[in-house]
Amino acid sequence: MIAGTATLKLNLSLFSSTYSFRNSSSLFPSNFRIRTPYSKPHFLKIYAVSSNDIKVGTNLEVDGAPWRVLEFLHVKPGKGAAFVRTKLKNYLTGNSVDKTFRAGSSIDEADIVKETKQFTYKDGDQFVFMDLSTYEETRLGEKEVGNKTKWLKEGMDCNLLLWNGKVIDVDLPVNVKLSVVDVDPGLKGDTAQGGGTKPATLDTGAVVNVPLFVNIGDEIIVDTRSGQYTSRA
Repeated sequence: MIAGTATLKLNLSLFSSTYSFRNSSSLFPSNFRIRTPYSKPHFLKIYAVSSNDIKVGTNLEVDGAPWRVLEFLHVKPGKGAAFVRTKLKNYLTGNSVDKTFRAGSSIDEADIVKETKQFTYKDGDQFVFMDLSTYEETRLGEKEVGNKTKWLKEGMDCNLLLWNGKVIDVDLPVNVKLSVVDVDPGLKGDTAQGGGTKPATLDTGAVVNVPLFVNIGDEIIVDTRSGQYTSRA
């Protein structure tokens, strides 16, 4: 009887110590997440990429900031070590720099999260994006959206890029369909094969050069990367 009592007390003591350890916030830094049945686990993502695997669009974290690779070139000189020459764009400032990495070196990969949202409307100087699964809204100012505002149309699906919980960029579809609201009328004889262009104002306010045969009311396809007309819709 005494032995059984001692065993019971010991087990309860161990249970109490284990429970206290798992729930004591003082034992862990404030950003440490404890997994419980009532919350989803969260793990800090730390990845590294070899400079040999760099390609256009790779996201890197250099000097504590997120960068996107715009251009790259693998160089293997006759003498000396091979290296990778890159052109990087800073997501936070928009600045571009040339940077060289030693071939095979390890570089931190920026932990950038991509969330699909729909641009729903503009409220004053804010652009409102909605998550169609949760109906949660994200509001961005003109400075945050940048020059991509001229391609945004209500109902357009976009990808918001987040780094450290903050939106750092908006990815638009490569090709968007927009309507011509103002342009000089086409002249008789203007055809798709004819040369020459003219400026046209689109329903988003953007101005692009279009072929001479395009008229008011036409719908056209524009490449959002270059801002150039590609075809009629």
